[in-house]
Amino acid sequence: MQRPSGVIPDKPGSYQFKDVHGRVIYVGKANNLRARVNSYFVSPDTMHPRTLNMVTTAVSVEWIEVRNEIEALILEHSLINRYAPRFNIRLRDDKSYPFLAVTIDEQWPRALVMRGRKRKGTRYFGPYPHPWAIHETLDLLLRSFPVRTCSPATFKQHERLGRPCLLFHIEKCSGPCVGSVTAEKYASHVRDFLDVMDGESDEVCSRLEAEMATASKNQEFEKAARLRDQREAINLALERQQMVGERDEDLDVIGVAEDEFEAAVQVFYVRKGRVVGRKGFVVDKVEEVTSAGLSSRIIERLYDESPILGIPKMVIVPVEPEEVNILEQWLSTLRTSLVEIRVPQRGDKRELHELVTKNARQELDRHRMRRASDHTARSRALTELQDLLNLPEVPLRIECYDMAHLQGTNYVGSMVVLEDGLPMKREYRRFKIKDVPGNDDYAAMREVLTRRLSAYIAERDQPVNERGERPGKFSYAPQLLLVDGGKGQLGVAEQVVRELGLKMRFQLHHLPSGLKRCSFLVVQNPSRYLVVAMHCLCCRLFAMKRIVSPTDFTVSYAVRQ
Repeated sequence: MQRPSGVIPDKPGSYQFKDVHGRVIYVGKANNLRARVNSYFVSPDTMHPRTLNMVTTAVSVEWIEVRNEIEALILEHSLINRYAPRFNIRLRDDKSYPFLAVTIDEQWPRALVMRGRKRKGTRYFGPYPHPWAIHETLDLLLRSFPVRTCSPATFKQHERLGRPCLLFHIEKCSGPCVGSVTAEKYASHVRDFLDVMDGESDEVCSRLEAEMATASKNQEFEKAARLRDQREAINLALERQQMVGERDEDLDVIGVAEDEFEAAVQVFYVRKGRVVGRKGFVVDKVEEVTSAGLSSRIIERLYDESPILGIPKMVIVPVEPEEVNILEQWLSTLRTSLVEIRVPQRGDKRELHELVTKNARQELDRHRMRRASDHTARSRALTELQDLLNLPEVPLRIECYDMAHLQGTNYVGSMVVLEDGLPMKREYRRFKIKDVPGNDDYAAMREVLTRRLSAYIAERDQPVNERGERPGKFSYAPQLLLVDGGKGQLGVAEQVVRELGLKMRFQLHHLPSGLKRCSFLVVQNPSRYLVVAMHCLCCRLFAMKRIVSPTDFTVSYAVRQ
């Protein structure tokens, strides 16, 4: 890559490296764009291997100037979220952590387990590491505050029937669907439920104890026993929220355990002195980064979208992040009050941080074991597939095609994609067959392959300056293309590739004995296309090698759609 022409401004901003296809491969920010961009044009011997890999892949660099460092930080977040650059640090969270939610915007609020994005009019508590932890807490609190947990459809059904559900009979719902509770009493249940989950349980417990004493004095022993059980249920629920600080403390505690390539991150959410939730994720260190830089990246990505539990007064980290003053200003702006980033030195916060860091180390060890077994199995399977099919390289991107129909109608084709042996669901595509009358599997396959390959050629040949901000749906070429079928599908694939003008040479092969014999077509061009027509038995070989059975799954994907 040549040094950019023109004068690079010495102002704050964000810079973007792009590859030969015009795709953004790295996004960074700088207080001084000129100094930062020039730092990449030095002797390769002085560069970190990851930085050198990025620079040699890039062919151009662009920049956007902003007014101050805070705007540079926000712009960097926006560009990383938009382009998902391959050389930027990635936070991989393969789990959607569940929250305990209360829909306070409904006439009769309900408690339920929710995942995903925050919804207006809903109070959230968590996140919890396991769904069973929420259900146990919810089950305990429903004994004291019987709010409904049913869906709107179920509520309307019982309201229409005039009969409550089983939860009403076991005293875990107050039965608003049949008018068994007044609006004021139900609102009191919801208010007490929220107070306990917020850690404000003293007033609720004191009231229950007073009512229990009064009932006992009036010799209403059954009522007193119910109030006693409610009090004990609240205590059990509160025991699940460990008390780690003062009642007025709101803080997030971040623990990190790292090696050369990855880092495991654990976050404990403390609200009103209690641990109300936790989550964890793994960071891919695809760029050169120090511990301080990693701490900065984690904070940036952890709070770049409005957290469900909000931004706390204090964030505890293992090492002081880079540009800590800028991060504090940014978080304070989001919270609209002062936010402090601190490294604990002694006392209770130091002990709590050591506990969170211990959790991070344990998670990193578990991740290493999973990664070693899974990556080794997938790498071995892909290598064996390369040898079996005599492919020129390991097929890191595999596309699988098949057709489905309902007795000759509603024809649909589907494309399932695997990258590095794993399903890449965001790349899946469904093709509604437009030009094929009746039941003609060959014609349907021709239409699907023609549309897909034509779209790739169009995007490949489009000038870089005319391409959109994001890569197109078919901008990446597969290294192995599987078509479920036999010689007919093989002929269709050959014909489509010839008609589209892709240079190629053909080789006909057979699978080894023991599997059903079937032919496949190897197509080589500058994009190293490989088109293979195979029988499902060959796809079962994939399953045996611990890779998804692609064509069988393609059929189920098409039918579900």
